[in-house]
Amino acid sequence: MVAGAASVLLIAAILLGSRELRDFDSALVPYAVATVFLTFGVVYRYMMWISAPAARRMFREGWAAALSWENLKRSPTALPRMAATYLGFQKFLGARSHARWAAHQLIFWGCLLAAVITFPLTWGWFTFTAAGATGPGYEMRLWGVRLFGFDSGSFFGWALYHGLDLAAVMVIGGVGYFLWRRVRDRAATTGQRFGYDFLPLLALLTISVTGLLLTFSEMFLHGGGYEFLAILHMASVVLTLVYLPFGKFFHIVQRPAAVGMQLFKYTARRKGSDAEELRACRRCGQPIDTAAAVDNLRATMRDLRLGFDEWAEYCPRCKRVLRGTAYLSDVKRGFK
Repeated sequence: MVAGAASVLLIAAILLGSRELRDFDSALVPYAVATVFLTFGVVYRYMMWISAPAARRMFREGWAAALSWENLKRSPTALPRMAATYLGFQKFLGARSHARWAAHQLIFWGCLLAAVITFPLTWGWFTFTAAGATGPGYEMRLWGVRLFGFDSGSFFGWALYHGLDLAAVMVIGGVGYFLWRRVRDRAATTGQRFGYDFLPLLALLTISVTGLLLTFSEMFLHGGGYEFLAILHMASVVLTLVYLPFGKFFHIVQRPAAVGMQLFKYTARRKGSDAEELRACRRCGQPIDTAAAVDNLRATMRDLRLGFDEWAEYCPRCKRVLRGTAYLSDVKRGFK
């Protein structure tokens, strides 16, 4: 129901944003239909994901930490800093490999640039109209309202019209590195699967290459083969958008939840350092984590009906000792 409602809202937004389809390009109907299916799939998969006890608790605690007035007063820059760190620049990838971080950044910013350009154009929200009967001037309009004018022969005009080409080059650079790594790196080839690891990369590569070939056909081949390339490009985009909620790409939608969880952990540690003592191990007395983090883990384990949530109050070393002691007393000695 929620996914269906989101799809209906998107259709209504397309109708209103395109001024009752007056600014809607009929040639882009397959793209628009694919975005409706994309919306349904993403919302449906997301609702199913947060229905699990662990994800639901993470979702609830993350939003509570993000919307907390106390947290905002205590650390006003924490939320934007973590959003930039975990969503924008993704610094956690740099700890694994600088090359992987750079390739991931190329794919991320390239896809983001392409989405910002493509989706509003597909929905008929953005339009470009000639400023007059003569001259190279154009006007960019949003929902029929003029935003600004520009010269199509200027560098800004060239960059505006070739933004998708720039995004394609960025994506090809990042995808090329990951494909090379999937083929050559033994650590990457050990557990890889075609449908989960290779298919997303091949889909991005196909979209980027066919998009660049459209520009190449227009500029150097006088439109030769343009219709075939347009159909091939459209098919690759539509299939990728429909596939996105049900494959590896879904982690794009899940990633913002990590920001809320990191904010929850950060605020819990701040409270622990200022006013709240750390929870100590039941056996050795060494500090484990803040009481809020331990209680949250125990509650999640109870939601999952795991009958050993009290183990969350033991440190890793004491857990190993207790397991070894139980094996010695109940198994090894039992054989005697």
